[in-house]
Amino acid sequence: MIETINVARVLREALATPYRILVTRATGALVRDRIELKLTQSNCHAAVLDFREVDLLDLSCADEVVAKLLRSGQAKFVAIAGLHEDLREQVHEVLEPQRLAVTVVHDDGAPELLGSVSEDARLAFMELRDAGCTCAELARRLAWPADRAASALATLESLRLARHDDHGFTLIPFA
Repeated sequence: MIETINVARVLREALATPYRILVTRATGALVRDRIELKLTQSNCHAAVLDFREVDLLDLSCADEVVAKLLRSGQAKFVAIAGLHEDLREQVHEVLEPQRLAVTVVHDDGAPELLGSVSEDARLAFMELRDAGCTCAELARRLAWPADRAASALATLESLRLARHDDHGFTLIPFA
């Protein structure tokens, strides 16, 4: 099950205010706590944080809401939707030095990788965007040795960007 969480709505509920700006670490922590509670109550395996109605996001809130949620493991898989360019820059600024990454969902359906991953993991992610595959299929598609493909896929799995099942690897939450 995939849970979509409207971050601006969570902000309004947490602070009882009509504002659509996420600023200050305390505000970010409050919003993250509410998101974690929603995830705990929903028993979902994946969450999409929808930022479409958020007008402003500072670095401290990006760290509290996105980076700490990724590190917490509260949702097995987390993706982000509705990032306009300014918000995207803030999230990237927070993820990059912490060696974290997240999938960004676009309205056209093509997921994007945001954050810090190796070039091999980035290439594997791009191959998985179109269709899932096994390690052997990825190695064949990219003309890589099997161990290189396995390492790239393991990186994506450890960052909770992809999952492995009996049919191979798929991106989350798009499978």
